[in-house]
Amino acid sequence: MAGRQHFCGQGLSIQSTACVDTSTLLGRFDGHSRLLLTTLMSGVSGAKAALTVFQRQQRANSESTLTNFILTLCRDEITSSAEALTLSVKPLVCLFPPVFKQNLLIFLYLVNSAFPGPTVLLLLRCLAQDSSPSPWVRALGRLLERKLEMNFKDPLYSEQCRQKLKQLPENLGGSSEAGGWAECFNSQTEESESYCGRDLLEHGTQRKRRASFDAHVDADGEEAVQESKRLKMDNMHVDEPVDAEDEGVRMDTQGGSASAAETPADRPHDGLPEHIRGSVLHMKELLESQAEWDQSATDVFKVLNECNPTQVEVLCETLNFPILPEHTLPKLCNSILSLSPDLSYSTAASLIRSILLQKVSSLSEPASRCLVTTVTSLCSRYPRPMCRAVIEPVLEDRNIGPPQTELLNRLIESCLDSHYRLLMLQMTFRTPWSEAVLSIIHSLLDSKLLLNEEVFTQLTEQLISQGPHFTKSVKFAKMMLTVLTKHSSHVTAAQKHSLASCLNSNETFLKKSLQASLKRIPDA
Repeated sequence: MAGRQHFCGQGLSIQSTACVDTSTLLGRFDGHSRLLLTTLMSGVSGAKAALTVFQRQQRANSESTLTNFILTLCRDEITSSAEALTLSVKPLVCLFPPVFKQNLLIFLYLVNSAFPGPTVLLLLRCLAQDSSPSPWVRALGRLLERKLEMNFKDPLYSEQCRQKLKQLPENLGGSSEAGGWAECFNSQTEESESYCGRDLLEHGTQRKRRASFDAHVDADGEEAVQESKRLKMDNMHVDEPVDAEDEGVRMDTQGGSASAAETPADRPHDGLPEHIRGSVLHMKELLESQAEWDQSATDVFKVLNECNPTQVEVLCETLNFPILPEHTLPKLCNSILSLSPDLSYSTAASLIRSILLQKVSSLSEPASRCLVTTVTSLCSRYPRPMCRAVIEPVLEDRNIGPPQTELLNRLIESCLDSHYRLLMLQMTFRTPWSEAVLSIIHSLLDSKLLLNEEVFTQLTEQLISQGPHFTKSVKFAKMMLTVLTKHSSHVTAAQKHSLASCLNSNETFLKKSLQASLKRIPDA
């Protein structure tokens, strides 16, 4: 085996060896996947390099996906334990070293919409079978679950980390006492002498806190911190799926008062590279012209895949997307949809918010055909960015009316699958209910919506709490009737009793029908 590269997989082996042969594992993948696999094993910068490789593969073949790659990683392999000398079956991904798993999860997070959610969830379940998971792999896995909106309960940190954080204030002393933080900072006099002046006070405080923390972590903790720093440096220039609103907050904070004085026309010269400036000027000419766009015009928008979130915000503001005439929307939409690979989540969310939110929120009459076409097309391709950038803000707007309701109901019927309809229903739990919102909830419940126990419990609690405010609302009564007929299998005995009390206060002509439907539901 001389001259071959090997790596150990947490004590597991193939063919009763202590380490896994790289060539043996690579042989299980096709050519494209093999290149991606090799890149992910190239060290702490593997995630960024793999993203570049995958984007090039997609440019060469727009139908290229990660499905086969992930399914191969999830394939069962017979392994043996060097300690117990027993055979076991584990997913192939568990045989790789921690740095590969770490790079893999970071890569999947950065790829955004190029992977199917169920396939990634299968991979996460396979990684959960690892007998000795790395804390970073565990944290990144939970972060990916949050991105897929599947798990918001489990913390990103481990129990050991939680204990250390809990002990940290005790070691440093109470922050409100004179001898607590002050004593900690005074012990760092040598370091604090290098930081003088008012402008560096905050930076010095952070340095002191890090120094105090390092004194109380063990060698493993120090290694994890250093690994985190390296990962952050490797990925700081990658177009990460950062929430566009959060990015906007950072822009405002960094720009200070100077950014307030900038005009849209000035922004490209300050925040965009030379080649992007030229593309922005070309886009502006296209949007202002009345001529049809050919393929060369559409190609100008490919620069969007090269922009980071800050640059996308500048581009949208420069081109005045919020006040763009509606007759130009279909051409702009077609250009965005023709891009390959698909836009990242942050880029898509910024574009959709800039192009559509103001237009949809300000509707006072039914949406025009151009606006409807644009909204439905972008929602079909980018459902999650649409939910976050347009649907959620519109639901939260207290001025939502029939035009917005009609448009959102159209999206429910023709664009959103069950997962995003469920997400949309959960959004309504966080917004004030009105007649317009009731109509949307009714449409969601009337569609083929697969409710789980947790969401149905939240819905029931909302119905009971909101019932007294809608005793005379026919829309509320119809929505309740849909719950009691189409989703009756979820109703528990306790919920049935609470709903009965809620129906007693109903004053609509549907009251008897509601009570009869509730009575037909068997006690669990």
